[in-house]
Amino acid sequence: MGFAQPTTSRAGESATYGSAERFLSLLADSSRPPVAAHDIAVIVAHPDDETVGCGAQLPRLDDATVIVLTDGAPRRLSAAQEHGCASVETYAMFRSHELCNALALARVRKRSIVELEFSDQTAALRLADLIRTIYRLVDARHIRTVPTHAYEGGHPDHDAAAFAVHAAAELKRRGGERLSIVEMPFYRADGDNKWALQSFPAHCGPTAITIRLTESERTLKRAMLAAHRTQRRTLSPFSSDFECFRCAPTYDFRTLPNAGQLFYERYDWGMTGKDWLRLTQTATRKLGLGDGPWA
Repeated sequence: MGFAQPTTSRAGESATYGSAERFLSLLADSSRPPVAAHDIAVIVAHPDDETVGCGAQLPRLDDATVIVLTDGAPRRLSAAQEHGCASVETYAMFRSHELCNALALARVRKRSIVELEFSDQTAALRLADLIRTIYRLVDARHIRTVPTHAYEGGHPDHDAAAFAVHAAAELKRRGGERLSIVEMPFYRADGDNKWALQSFPAHCGPTAITIRLTESERTLKRAMLAAHRTQRRTLSPFSSDFECFRCAPTYDFRTLPNAGQLFYERYDWGMTGKDWLRLTQTATRKLGLGDGPWA
């Protein structure tokens, strides 16, 4: 599946009617007009993912919702202490403040920020709850288009976000409504212990667009990244020069992402490929979504 070629759009033009292709064409418009985005929700796993994925685009998305699934604070005291916090709760509070500060730079209204506060590194353990919550939110806010994580095996919370959004879209489809999904790449394994950052695999899936940021957009993105002060070291490898998007393909979530090369089997993130498949299968059974790939 491809996407519509960029077209000239009027200021404030809307991506209404849930078309991922239409949304991409608006993003790719070199004149950078604002987009009426009351029916768009950016759904990401952690505070700071919104900045890495689409921070420079957020000022253009007028009245978009930003939904953050976890609090960004693993339930290990050592993780909090590594960032100068005496408790997990304090670390979570810092991350929430950082999120709001970064989004304020992008002119995202406070009422447009939704923090679900699932525990960091545990989203995959509560997939059915996550799917139901996302479904209710997109339904209540009349969301038609969702930019979210690619299914790429980088972090279990990232893959949980991708899975949950696709599952919510399938529930909407079965109810006769469409939820279009645009995906953003974060990181995945690329060869022996190598990181592929902010890129989709070559010759794999729909055509992607890469938006080269203007100087003012780069300045904004750097400021947003800096606002996530506790994550300075983690965020340092990510580029502020471009942002990538594509229409989400139809994934078969019965298989592992990235041909089974999973970063979360290399780090202490509490997840293996075997665990992941078991958890997604349990969630699909609970919600009556069946075994096959979703159209």
